[in-house]
Amino acid sequence: MTDYALAVDVGGTKVEAALVAADGVLSPGSRDRRPTGHDSTSDQLADAVRNVVRHALAALGDDDVLVGAGIGSAGPVDLVEGTVSPINLPSWRGFPLRALVVELLAEAGEAPDRSTGTDAVDLPVTLRLDGVSLALAEHWVGATQGVDNAVAITVSTGVGGGLIVNGRLLSGGTGNAGHIGQIQIADRPAGENAWAATLEVIASGPNVVRWAQQQGWQGERGEDLAAGYVAGDEIAVAAVRRSANAVGEAISSVTTLLDLDVAAIGGGFSRVSDDYLDLVRATVEEAPVNGYARRVRVVRSGLSDESPLVGAAALVWQADLLG
Repeated sequence: MTDYALAVDVGGTKVEAALVAADGVLSPGSRDRRPTGHDSTSDQLADAVRNVVRHALAALGDDDVLVGAGIGSAGPVDLVEGTVSPINLPSWRGFPLRALVVELLAEAGEAPDRSTGTDAVDLPVTLRLDGVSLALAEHWVGATQGVDNAVAITVSTGVGGGLIVNGRLLSGGTGNAGHIGQIQIADRPAGENAWAATLEVIASGPNVVRWAQQQGWQGERGEDLAAGYVAGDEIAVAAVRRSANAVGEAISSVTTLLDLDVAAIGGGFSRVSDDYLDLVRATVEEAPVNGYARRVRVVRSGLSDESPLVGAAALVWQADLLG
């Protein structure tokens, strides 16, 4: 018999679900994913959630016990209403995602051939911002274990993050604390063209590629940018450094505010160059006004590509740390 948490992750490009045990390991065969996108309709997104959740729950063995469900979603989120309004999924504005998962759990609990160990409608179902869930996962089984003050950042198709402060997950008044991708960063190119934008606009993979193309670079994808960086292409190098500098500026600002010990960085674009984290560290060393902010350690994420699901499951398994 194994206890499991149902983990659900909703992002701009995919919806996933899986069963995750108390050690953070996914149950074999329980993981399923469906594509999402900017043009997805509300019904298409809801159907994707239904499909992946039903697949995961079908993997429960007769003696397995479901102890709760965690939902990590692109935001903003509304914890009081249990709704989500992901920036990259415009058809979902105020969508009742928590209620949909509760409905699916009740559906599974009523099935005569499936035992969930308890009445599904009485299971805890916890919704949080996906970046917040990621921070909890890093603290649970990742790179910030044992660290009481840390930020976790993922640099990928977007930029997300979450905070552990004084040993507890920081959610804030609406549940959107840690939305680091939307903070304003000063972009400081040479000359008079300095401007302000969000960290996500400056540092995320697709936006970095778009910026490089605007400078005359001929590549099309992040993989092309990585190759150009290795080859010493002037624009590719500038684009990668611009992204890393923005992440370092963000870490510096957040650390100045919250006096953090560790910043864990993950996500596919953070591996665009072997020295990406070194570039981030250089900015963290240079940018702070107050010296204490320079002591933050910038480390690689300790999680795999399963991190969004592990993060969602952490909302169940690490519920005592929820702020």
